[in-house]
Amino acid sequence: MPSSTSNFKRKLRLPRLFFAKPSEITPRDYERPIPQVPWRGMTVVVVLIVIAAASAWEFYCRSIGYGPTLNDNEDLWTSTRRRVKPESIVIVGDSRGWYDVDLDELQKGLGKRPVQLAMGGGCAYPVLADLANDESFHGTIICSVVPRLFVAPPGTPPMERAEKAVRRYRTQTPAQRASQYLAMPLEEHVAFLKQEELALDDLLKRLPIPNRPYAQVPPRLPPYFGTIDRERRARMIEECARPGSELARTIQQIWIPLFTPPPPPTYIPKEEFGKKMGQAIEQRFHDVAELVQKVRARGGEVIFVRFPHSGGLKDLEDRTTPRAGIWARVIKDTAAPGIYYEDFPELSGFNCPEWSHLSAGDSVEFSKRLVPHLRRALQM
Repeated sequence: MPSSTSNFKRKLRLPRLFFAKPSEITPRDYERPIPQVPWRGMTVVVVLIVIAAASAWEFYCRSIGYGPTLNDNEDLWTSTRRRVKPESIVIVGDSRGWYDVDLDELQKGLGKRPVQLAMGGGCAYPVLADLANDESFHGTIICSVVPRLFVAPPGTPPMERAEKAVRRYRTQTPAQRASQYLAMPLEEHVAFLKQEELALDDLLKRLPIPNRPYAQVPPRLPPYFGTIDRERRARMIEECARPGSELARTIQQIWIPLFTPPPPPTYIPKEEFGKKMGQAIEQRFHDVAELVQKVRARGGEVIFVRFPHSGGLKDLEDRTTPRAGIWARVIKDTAAPGIYYEDFPELSGFNCPEWSHLSAGDSVEFSKRLVPHLRRALQM
C-alpha cells in the first residue's frame, strides 16, 4: 500500500521538459461548490450602489465649489508640447502667464495661436532650456517672470514640477498617452475627478497638524479656483473673481506663507547657506543668458513679461524680490526685451481678486492691451 507521501509526490509530479506532456493526469479529489444565489440581482444591486455613491460624492464636490475641469498633469502638458512647431509662439513660466493670457486675443494681434506651456507653481527654466535646446525651434517665447520662482534652485517643488513635465514629454509611453485621451472626456464632465485635491492623500494633507520641533508643516497650496481646457487655457472661476468673496480671501492668506522665504536650515551656517544660494542664483542668470542666445542665434526671440499682482502679495514681493534685483539682472544679462506691467498705465490698472491672477474677463482685456507691446518687442 503506497504511503501518503508517495501519493503526494505522484500528484504534484512535474513534466521533465517544459513543453512535454505529463505522463499521468490525476483527477481532482474534490469539487468547489458554487452557491445557488441570484447573481443577476446581486450585480444590479452592486451597480446601483456604485452609481448612488458616485452621484452622492459628485453632488458633494459640486456643493463645496468644485466643477468639471481637466487635471493639469504631465500628460496634458506633453500633449500641448507636441503642438509646438518650429515657428510657434510659446508661453512659458508660472501661473500668471497661464491665467493672465488669452490665446484668442494674442492670435488676433500676433497672427499665430500661442501654445500654452506655463504651469502653476512652476519654474520657467526647465521649459526654456527644453525649447532652447530644440534645434528645430526658432519661434517666439513669452516668458512670465515671478522672481522667486524664476530662480528656484534644483530640488525645490517649482523646479521639480517643470522637470517632470519635460521628462514626461521625452519618455511618455503609448499607454500613458492613450490614458490621457480616454480620461479627458470624463474629467470635462465629472467634478470629483480633480485628482490634485480630492484624492485621499491630498485630503490627508489638509489635516490641521501644527508645526513641531524638527518637523515643519509645509505651506498649504491654494484650493480649486480655475478651470483648464484642452489647450491648457486656465480661467479663474466666478466665485473667486467676485470681489470680496470668501474663496478669494482664503487664497490671499495662502499666498503669504507660500511666498515668504523659509528660514535657512539649522545644520548649515547662515553664511555658508547664503553663499551657496548666491552661487546658485548667479549660475541661473548665466544659464538663462546662454539659452536666450541659443534661441536668438536661430532667428527666434525671447520676451520676458512681469504680469500684474496686487494687495499684500505685491507688497511682500516688492519687498523681498524688488524690481532692481532679479528682474533687472535677467533683462541686463540676456539683452532680451522685457515688459514690466507697472511701466505702462494701460497695463497697471488691473486688480487681481486673490492678489496673484487676473479674472477671466480681465485676462482678455489685459491681453488685448499687451499685444501692442509684444508687437513692438518683436518689431512687427
